[in-house]
Amino acid sequence: MPRFAANLHYLFTEWDFLDRFAAAADAGFRAVEFQVPYHWAPDVLSERLRANGLQMVLFDAPMGDWDAGDRGLAALPGREAEFRASLAPVVDYAGALGCDLVHVMAGVAPAGADRAAMERVYVANLRHAAGILGPHGVSAVIEPINPALGAPKGEGGAAYTTRGMPGYFLNHTADARRVVDAVGSNALALHLDVYHMQVLEGHLAQSLQDSLPLLRHVQIAGVPGRHEPDAGEINYPWLFAFLDDIGYRGWVGCEYRPRAGTLDGLGWGAPYGLRAGAKAGGDV
Repeated sequence: MPRFAANLHYLFTEWDFLDRFAAAADAGFRAVEFQVPYHWAPDVLSERLRANGLQMVLFDAPMGDWDAGDRGLAALPGREAEFRASLAPVVDYAGALGCDLVHVMAGVAPAGADRAAMERVYVANLRHAAGILGPHGVSAVIEPINPALGAPKGEGGAAYTTRGMPGYFLNHTADARRVVDAVGSNALALHLDVYHMQVLEGHLAQSLQDSLPLLRHVQIAGVPGRHEPDAGEINYPWLFAFLDDIGYRGWVGCEYRPRAGTLDGLGWGAPYGLRAGAKAGGDV
């Protein structure tokens, strides 16, 4: 049976952030992920994890200046020193939160960029990151993200990641596997978001199976719309069974935008131990 992690930047947003841990646990989740832990002290977050019996399974390395358009640094020529300096807090937070996976984002390719040069920088930076993180028992993961779709009209820049990242450098599963192979470290692996895979590639079962030796994390959302996985063109119950059949044993991150309330939308998870409509985490 798949093990589901609640993405606290997408789910339970009816609660203040630090209250989302209890809400997720009360709804049946046993793990959480979220992109940016750096707004809170590590001991504050670790206490919320311990108090609610939750495992932290994924967070992102610093992405640069978000408001200026940065979406990661790892593939950006000329910013190697900035990228490498950003790894220090990653080690601290991973240790404090007991998290062994960190998503290292490539960044946005400038118009007319030399993509071969960007890939050389990407490989070198990821090899450096693996060398820094690996001795601490932490692996970096990279994720192909679709560059075709951005924030829906009316959602603003804060929702930039909702449906895609225009211009993002790493887009296809085969390219991600090639980069991981080129780095050649056991401390670098693959993170696949089924939503992005479907938008750009299709062939989900074959791509997941081909990627299995490198695959450490999976995320899900419905297509189109990036809502709950119970509607749209992906047959998720079949896909969850397929992941079991091929031997995937990692977590499945729920990184989707609820159509209405988080709890009201959890009916899809009832067969897997999630509790739809439960009163979770106290009052909103």
